[in-house]
Amino acid sequence: MIDLTTLTIKKAHQAMKNGDFDAVDLAQAYLDEIERKNGTIYAYIEVYGDVIEQAKKADKMFKDGIATELTGIPMALKDNMLRQGFTMSSSSKILENYKATYNGTVVRLLEEQGAVFLGRTNMDEFAMGSSTENSAYKATKNPIDITKVPGGSSGGSAAAVAMNGALVALGSDTGGSIRQPASFCGLVGFKPTYGTVSRYGLTAMASSLDQIGPLAKNIEDAEILWKAIEKYDPMEATSFKTEERIFSKQKTMKIGVPKDWFTDEGLDDDIKKSFKDACDEFEKNGYEIMNVALPISKHSLAIYYIIQPAEVSSNMARLDGVRYGVRKEGTTLLDLYENSRGEGLGAEVRRRILLGTFTLSHGHYDAYYAQAMKATELVKEEFEKIFTLCDAVITPTSPFPPFEFGERMANPLSMYMSDLFTVPANIAGIPALSVPFGVDSKKLPIGIQLMGPNFSDSRLFELGRILTKE
Repeated sequence: MIDLTTLTIKKAHQAMKNGDFDAVDLAQAYLDEIERKNGTIYAYIEVYGDVIEQAKKADKMFKDGIATELTGIPMALKDNMLRQGFTMSSSSKILENYKATYNGTVVRLLEEQGAVFLGRTNMDEFAMGSSTENSAYKATKNPIDITKVPGGSSGGSAAAVAMNGALVALGSDTGGSIRQPASFCGLVGFKPTYGTVSRYGLTAMASSLDQIGPLAKNIEDAEILWKAIEKYDPMEATSFKTEERIFSKQKTMKIGVPKDWFTDEGLDDDIKKSFKDACDEFEKNGYEIMNVALPISKHSLAIYYIIQPAEVSSNMARLDGVRYGVRKEGTTLLDLYENSRGEGLGAEVRRRILLGTFTLSHGHYDAYYAQAMKATELVKEEFEKIFTLCDAVITPTSPFPPFEFGERMANPLSMYMSDLFTVPANIAGIPALSVPFGVDSKKLPIGIQLMGPNFSDSRLFELGRILTKE
């Protein structure tokens, strides 16, 4: 019997190398767990039909002596990443029958290393949401407390790992969509430096903000998965070349607290306490906790909700019922567009398309979008200055713990506040790590976030280990 609760990538790799179990045994153990739990949790939209076949190929790699650390490791794939020959719907009705015609870069890299993809996980439709309630199919439940949401938009990937339905998972993060579900499900979630992990084969939501990253039970597993996908890709216009990924800044042994981001309103008391304890933990390890001023970055959420819907409006334009996806005929071309989109797109996607179209429209572009892009540069500059003073900036990952289904759906602004602490990293393009640190009074997990300068990804994992004690 394989104990999935304590399994790590290194333990699994060593066990397969020693012959304690093989990749087929391991894959079957996860398939059995998915069979037991997915009906309740709904982490997966689809379990792939070729899992055992993939595992057999992994076993052959071990036999041939070419296995890597990720060979035979069962992982989950968010339903907005292309795997050739398999459905990719972005949890939307408009793409429910779309089959990928090629592999995304991260999928190709992991397949080459012999990873085993278990299935595609549920998400907020086109990654637009913070609770996985916006899926066109069913809402995913939080395995820690099924009355609570798992976070979003990568809620299915987080739930898959938290329910022992995958050893690790991939998610995408546009404004906190890896880190917030990691926080809600008691996991490690990492958003790499923008441009270090290829977006080729990722369904675009907001192209200047999207980034793929890992969800795992511990920092070591998250780091192993990140290293496997952090490669230059000539197919991706924003991909940094290897020689450009330079980080050589000396440690300051200081951690910054952006006091101007915190208000007494909206920040849960248990999270305040956990945040103070995390700061104390760094001080015990020789770090100085210092207040830092980030007055422009405080407005990142406002900047985000101009840029992101604008880019959504542009990216969603291709989903018109003509080229692919759901097609509902009409007597005119306009009817075709309206019928296809009316049937295929959910309320939150429509809301963001409308907001973005307004922002980009004549007379409003200069007032909103152009100003937001200027503000983005100011946020980047502000973070660059702050990181000359400290190694990282620390915040809670979410201002509140996991909430109940329906609690924030009626008020979109309340839902958008989930991204309060996570969005600045996407605006600035910097790496950000969420680690589990304590629980609230209801035993729900709390996440602490660390943000660092560009290309300081490895150092963030080092700092995260101070809190996780790995």
